[in-house]
Amino acid sequence: MRFEISKVLDAIEARVCTDPQLARAVLDLAEIIRYQDLDGGRPASSLRLGMVIDALARSLEEDNVPVYAVVHRGMLSDADLTSNERMVVRRWADDGLVEVLDNPGDRMLEVADLLGLPVLSRVRFDGLRGRFPWLVEQPGRVLAPVPGAGGPVFIAHVGGGHTPLAGPPAPAAAKLLSREWRCPESGCTLFGGAGGGGAFADLARIDRAPTGQPPPSLRNGVPTCPRHGARLRDAGPRPRSEVLAVRVGGLIRRRFVLTEEQPVVIGRAPEGSGGIMLGQWLNDEARRWISRNHLRLELRGNDVVATDVSTNGSGVRPGGSLAEADRIPLAPQQSRVLGAGDMVELYPGVQIGRPNEFPAGAAYNPDSVMSEAPTMAMRLPR
Repeated sequence: MRFEISKVLDAIEARVCTDPQLARAVLDLAEIIRYQDLDGGRPASSLRLGMVIDALARSLEEDNVPVYAVVHRGMLSDADLTSNERMVVRRWADDGLVEVLDNPGDRMLEVADLLGLPVLSRVRFDGLRGRFPWLVEQPGRVLAPVPGAGGPVFIAHVGGGHTPLAGPPAPAAAKLLSREWRCPESGCTLFGGAGGGGAFADLARIDRAPTGQPPPSLRNGVPTCPRHGARLRDAGPRPRSEVLAVRVGGLIRRRFVLTEEQPVVIGRAPEGSGGIMLGQWLNDEARRWISRNHLRLELRGNDVVATDVSTNGSGVRPGGSLAEADRIPLAPQQSRVLGAGDMVELYPGVQIGRPNEFPAGAAYNPDSVMSEAPTMAMRLPR
């Protein structure tokens, strides 16, 4: 049982982040773990985070959706959690994957406001509606996770509905997210450059891609570290980046960030760290065609450059067109700048492109983060 719980927590770890470009919703982890009616189990269980993440993936019809989690400081010593669960949350905090705060509610809404993200919470936020008018003006921005027949489902606080909806980022977001910020506190994992400076840093997974810097907190208009309350120093422009996605069989399987400093290699099972592995989503024929290292992506200024590094070659779908007459072959070692709407097709139905430019997809086939969860922790209400 303990080993199975550890495995599912490892799977959940891959879906929590403070990267403003990848997160798809914001939540308060200390609230989520106490939704006892989701599984009828212990008073507090971190596995409920996995259940809510699965529900978000089903609602968005997309796999591997990361969530931006804020955590009340008291959760690090919560006696209702197992010692292993507390250790994992501390490791997430030390590695900058979650924010540990004294007042998560305000920060959760601030992050949602700055990034235009939906909020997953049962809290009504009545006293904060003046500060964040979208709580009542934008249906679908705040949704309550509640028990459903096959797991948690969402009910919007305003306007009904079940699908989390994004909104426009706050006007201050563009400037805040275009700069790098540094906290004066030693070892700050959110604004200290490289993360992993805490007591549990040696337990961090070495195969995890680096996470982007979170948005600063604004206090009286001043960029501030939400964890330490210290004024942040402007460390210069943030490196240029672009969000891309892997689409297999009409379904977005994973989003990732491409930066000028770090090219990304995509393939069946790329060598080295930071590569995007496709093997788990491929059928036998696709696995035989797609090389271990198949495509290298680079960001050069404003251009995304795709270079085929495979044995069998790839193809470019200009403007997202799936017509065979429009397909442009990309031979091994050949490069091409991707224009607006362009997709690289490694094999029929296996495509790389900008997620907002993908054509309409296929029916969702869930890849559950809870597949390793022990049976007794999944007593769902009937």
